[in-house]
Amino acid sequence: MKRLSSSKVAVWAIAAGAAFALPAWADQKIGVVNAPQLLEESPQGKAAMEAMRAEFAPRQRTLQATEQSLKAKQDKLQKDGATMSEDQRQRAEKELRDSARDFERAKGEFQDDVTARRNEEMSRLQRTILDEVRNYAKSQNYDLVLTSEVVLYNSTGNDITQQVLAAMAAHSGSSAKPAAAPAAQPPKK
Repeated sequence: MKRLSSSKVAVWAIAAGAAFALPAWADQKIGVVNAPQLLEESPQGKAAMEAMRAEFAPRQRTLQATEQSLKAKQDKLQKDGATMSEDQRQRAEKELRDSARDFERAKGEFQDDVTARRNEEMSRLQRTILDEVRNYAKSQNYDLVLTSEVVLYNSTGNDITQQVLAAMAAHSGSSAKPAAAPAAQPPKK
């Protein structure tokens, strides 16, 4: 019986200690950022996506033209195949197969190149965003900044995404402004 009451006292002591420690957490300045929004709306993110579009647009147009050419050859073969000699039809079918194989190979290489380049740009952009969030958090004396993906609930007063976007715009030298940020509210403590 004595053991049971001493364990109850220990549990109550731990609970009381936790209750007294709670006010220390209440004084923490916590911010939340929407990382996907930063990736999409930041001037750096927009510039990276536009650069990728410009870089890969010529190859994409070439692939589209090749695909149209293949469809035209296939349609011609279907239309004229009955009137061709056996030798002509076999040569046309072989040429179509070879062209289709080359097209699929070029299409796969294009996709691989786009994926590799996107990964490079995303990696660079994520480092930039991480640095910007850290700099903003330090300058504004935040104790903790979380991404919105790991937060179950957040009051809008803790969301610092628009402020980080504004800082990124200022550092990019871009005159483009992010979506209008609400007036900065002091985070809840």
